[in-house]
Amino acid sequence: MKRKPSTEATAAWIRLMRVQSRVLDAVEQDLKKAGFPPLAWYDALLELSRAPSGEMRPVELEKQMLIPQYSTSRLIDRLVDEGLAARRECKIDKRGQFVEITEAGREMQKKMWSAYSAAIEKHVGSKLSDADAMKLCGLLDRLGCSCSEVKAAAARDGVPAR
Repeated sequence: MKRKPSTEATAAWIRLMRVQSRVLDAVEQDLKKAGFPPLAWYDALLELSRAPSGEMRPVELEKQMLIPQYSTSRLIDRLVDEGLAARRECKIDKRGQFVEITEAGREMQKKMWSAYSAAIEKHVGSKLSDADAMKLCGLLDRLGCSCSEVKAAAARDGVPAR
């Protein structure tokens, strides 16, 4: 018989899910109030801007963002419609395509960062000391989220991954 989670582990799970939902909702609202599109747009533009030559296959973008394929397809459609990304046919595999960030997409990502960074500070940074934030990263690392990768990306790009 498999072991069931302890009451404490279950309570931690519930808190983790609730906090994630509440903080993401608050950040989304802050972006909306600032006149920006949803956070998923920022995430997609950030991933594209980090990619070699500013382009990725849609399936790569999907894996990086951890959202369902149908959501990725709709998101790409919206980014293309707004001129923030462009589709490009793969020269090697004519059935494949790439999505590449446009200059307008790079500018939008940079503009969104001002509101996004303020939201991170408001909803996380102002509530945790740097030491507490590092402890939280350590705990999340044990659950499979490598904050060291996030920190390295932040240092490289000057902005955090999600």
